[in-house]
Amino acid sequence: MLGTLSALILVSPSTAQLNQTGNVNWENVGNDKGATRYSKLTQINRKSVKDLQVAWTFSTGDAHPGSTIECTPIVIDGVMFVTTAKVKVVALNAANGKQIWEYDPKGTNVNRGVGYWSDEKPNGARRIIVTSKGKLTSLDAKTGIPDPTFGTNGIVDLRAGMGEAIQNQNYGSTSAPAIYRDLIYVSFHTTEDQPGAPGDVRAFNVRTGQQAWRFHTVPHEGEFGNETWPKDGWKDRSGTNAWSGYSLDTKNGILFAGIGSAASDFYGSDRHGTNLFANCTIALDAMTGKRIWHFQTTHHDLWDHDLPCPPVVCSIMRKGKKIDAVAQPTKTGYVFLFDRLTGKPLYDVKEVPTTPSDLPGEQVWPTQPIPVKPPALSPVTITEESLTNISPEAHAYALEVFRKSRAGLPYVPPSLQGSLVSPGFHGGATWSGASFDPTTNYLYLNTNNAPFLCKVNPNSSGGFELDNYTYFTDKEGYPAVKPPWGNLTAIDLNTGEFAWRIPFGEHPALKAKGIPPTGTQNFGGTIVTAGGLVFIGATMDEKFHAYDKSNGKLLWEYQLPAGGYATPSTYMVNGKQFVVIAAGGGGKLGTKIGDRFYAFALPDSKNKN
Repeated sequence: MLGTLSALILVSPSTAQLNQTGNVNWENVGNDKGATRYSKLTQINRKSVKDLQVAWTFSTGDAHPGSTIECTPIVIDGVMFVTTAKVKVVALNAANGKQIWEYDPKGTNVNRGVGYWSDEKPNGARRIIVTSKGKLTSLDAKTGIPDPTFGTNGIVDLRAGMGEAIQNQNYGSTSAPAIYRDLIYVSFHTTEDQPGAPGDVRAFNVRTGQQAWRFHTVPHEGEFGNETWPKDGWKDRSGTNAWSGYSLDTKNGILFAGIGSAASDFYGSDRHGTNLFANCTIALDAMTGKRIWHFQTTHHDLWDHDLPCPPVVCSIMRKGKKIDAVAQPTKTGYVFLFDRLTGKPLYDVKEVPTTPSDLPGEQVWPTQPIPVKPPALSPVTITEESLTNISPEAHAYALEVFRKSRAGLPYVPPSLQGSLVSPGFHGGATWSGASFDPTTNYLYLNTNNAPFLCKVNPNSSGGFELDNYTYFTDKEGYPAVKPPWGNLTAIDLNTGEFAWRIPFGEHPALKAKGIPPTGTQNFGGTIVTAGGLVFIGATMDEKFHAYDKSNGKLLWEYQLPAGGYATPSTYMVNGKQFVVIAAGGGGKLGTKIGDRFYAFALPDSKNKN
């Protein structure tokens, strides 16, 4: 259905942020372009949050077996833009959830949100940018109609000009595009086998759809970093992609990305070396794509330790001096903190010895970088002492698997017998990333502790491939290590220490047995507000939570009908603050699926500042 915004006129976002008596936007998936996910709104606060109630819901109507909704809604002057389980783009009245228009790009992939661009002129151009199934589409924000001056009838085929080799490859984007000035930055998911599509960072002109620049995440011959690959080992190399999206330092014109691992994920005999720019936090000139600095968080990755999210643009205080920084969460359970302009680590990083491989042809890089601070957010090794203790039977089963596997040392590489990898392939941190409070310099993030059994088998090409994505669990399917299996943590970036840390989520069946909260696996991130709150869904118990940001105390929760495996957002319309989250369920956690967005607000009698 196509429609118009009628009285909901889109104006400059800077106008909307002036006060809390009118409209306050959530303009990007990360709110600001630095992806802090921080809101200055205070109407919903520590005192009033107990009165929060459902204001409206919107059903997408397109949930299907195996689906989920990972979209973070953006809101521009009373209009919300979301993507559905089948990646339809929908504009809603953000005050009541009524649909305004819908556009169907015929996509089926997971999508985490859309981008917004304005020429900042009164009654000027306003665009919603979405990626789906290898297509980049620009829509008129008022009508949902594709922009005829962009690409071909509003669509750019992202495979065009990329060569025949990728035409039938997995190539597209799940993350929302980032936008700066007149450029759109697109991230890509690719196949994790060889050969495959490149994971290059690409920028496009927001008005025409023409490619402005392209950065080779696997350096070509003669480019910086090419020497970290064997001769010709860089050719047709897949992976090494910024699939999780981007953050921006708009003051200095820097684009930041966290890069994924190089294909193939679990065996690297054809890519001896450190393999730049795989597993790197990288800073690029936002206008030209030229490299400014990089830092590799895993050398010669054999564990699928992608950098799962873009770094958060933030600042810290050191000896009374403010230092501009970026904070990079990792699947390995560490957070690296860098000087934003130079890439210098703000806390020391040590290269620690790793465990050799027993697979023919494999050459594990002898060391891996570990930051001295902050502490690890998830255990990085598994020992007999760390095996589950929720019951004698669970412990005995875990011990039997443990004794048959390679384990007990950091960075145990894949093996024929099976290696226990901690954290697992899903983190540590995940695509959920982190939020940052600039008033305290606290970083908030949720993490997993769900190890995997990494067993490989010989393949027909003379190498090895993963047997299966197998969790290390007890017979009942719970992680076979001691809980907590999920945590929510606040890190004081000024000191590098935890400000607070709590188990995150619970399993009702274990609670009924009197077992203390264990935490659960979780997907979907935090937001933080000036009202003193951290909002997050994410947990397998399908609850939406509000915590006191100063101490982690649970202040409010709501039982969703399906898991909130997405990052929420908060905004204000006509003086009323709302918090919204997608309840799509399903996904990697395999819980029941849903198709609704839930918006919460205070009762009208209590929504005054």
